[in-house]
Amino acid sequence: MRRIWLIFSQAVTVLLAAWFVVATLKPELLGRKPQIGGGLVPTIEAPVANPTAVPVGSYRAAAQKASAAVVSISVSKNAPKNPNANDPWFRFFFGDQGQQPQGGMGSGVIVSPSGYILTNNHVVEGGDDIEVTLNDTRRVKAKIIGTDPDSDLAVLKIDLDKLPVIVLGSSDALQVGDQVLAIGNPFGVGQTVTSGIVSALGRNQLGINTFENFIQTDAAINPGNSGGALVDVSGNLLGINTAIYSRSGGSMGIGFAIPVSTAKQVMEGIVKDGVVTRGWIGVEPQELTPELAETFKLKLGDTSGVIITGVLQGGPAAQAGIKPGDVITAVAGKRISSVSELLSNVAALKPGSPAKMTVQRADKALELDVSPGVRPRPKSPAPGR
Repeated sequence: MRRIWLIFSQAVTVLLAAWFVVATLKPELLGRKPQIGGGLVPTIEAPVANPTAVPVGSYRAAAQKASAAVVSISVSKNAPKNPNANDPWFRFFFGDQGQQPQGGMGSGVIVSPSGYILTNNHVVEGGDDIEVTLNDTRRVKAKIIGTDPDSDLAVLKIDLDKLPVIVLGSSDALQVGDQVLAIGNPFGVGQTVTSGIVSALGRNQLGINTFENFIQTDAAINPGNSGGALVDVSGNLLGINTAIYSRSGGSMGIGFAIPVSTAKQVMEGIVKDGVVTRGWIGVEPQELTPELAETFKLKLGDTSGVIITGVLQGGPAAQAGIKPGDVITAVAGKRISSVSELLSNVAALKPGSPAKMTVQRADKALELDVSPGVRPRPKSPAPGR
C-alpha cells in the first residue's frame, strides 16, 4: 500500500511540474495569454462590431442626409471670336484662330422638388452650357432662372423626377462655436465633406459682394466648393459656401458662406419676379468718425449710427427731409451701427411702403417716414448704396 502511495505522489509531482513548464513557456497551449509582469489572464475574444452602428461623435447621418441634395456643376463658356477671323489676309498670315471653349466647375444645392438649385453667381456667370451631376450620377442640362450679382447668388432649374431636396435650417439661430459641415466638389475630385465650427458671424466689408453678411467657418472650403452647402449636424442647410481667404489658392481655415436666410429671400425674388427687388433711399453714407462729427458739428456722446454725407436731389431720402450731416441710428426699429447694416436694412425694405427712420440732427432726435424706391441695377462691378 505504501508503495502505491509513493508511486501516486511521484506521478502527481511530475504532472504538476510539466503543467508549470507548459504554462510558463507555452501558455497558448492551455488557451491562455501571457500577462505582462508575470501571471496569466484568460483569453477573451473581442466582440464583433455591429456594421450598422454609428460611432460616437460621427456626422454620418448629417452627411448622408445632405449630400444627396448637393450637386456638381460644370460650366462651358464659348471663347470670344477674333474680330479679324473672317479676314482672308489675317487667316493667310495667322491661320484659323479657333479658340477652345473655356470651362469651370462649382457646386449647387437642390432646394425644391421642382428642380430649383441655389449656387453662386460667379460659378455660372457667362456660362453658355451648364451641366449638373447629381450624387446618384444622373446628369442633366440646367437652365439659369436668374442671377443676383449683388449677393453673388444664382438660381438654376433642372427637369428630373424624384429629386433629393435639402432641408432649410435656421441661420439666424447660429452661434460662434457651433459645429458645421461643408459639402461640395473641390477641384473637381468628387463630392467631399469637411467639418469645422462657426468661427464668426456677420462678416462684412470684405469687398466680395455688395451685400455681405457672411458666416465664417474653418471647415475646409476649396475652389469647386463654391455654391455648395454649409449644413448643421442634423444635415439642414445653413448657408451657401461662397469664398475663401487664401494666399495659396487652397483652404487656410477661413471660409465664408451666405446665410440661408439671405439665399431664401433672393431665390424667392428670382423665382417670382425674375429679379431681386431691393429698397433704396438715395444717400451717400459713411462710418461715423470723430473727424466727421467735428466737421458737421455733432456731439458723439453715446450716439452710434451712420452719418449721411450726401443726399440725392429728388430721391426718397431728400423727399423725407434727410439732410447731409444727419446720423441715421435706426431703420424700421433696427439699430444701425455701420454702413453695411444701413445698406442691408434699407435693401430689405419694401419699395413704396413708408418706413420709420430715426435720425440724429445736431442735438435733436427725429423720426422721419421714408418711402424707399427700387434699388437701381448696378451699371458696374463697384458696389453702390
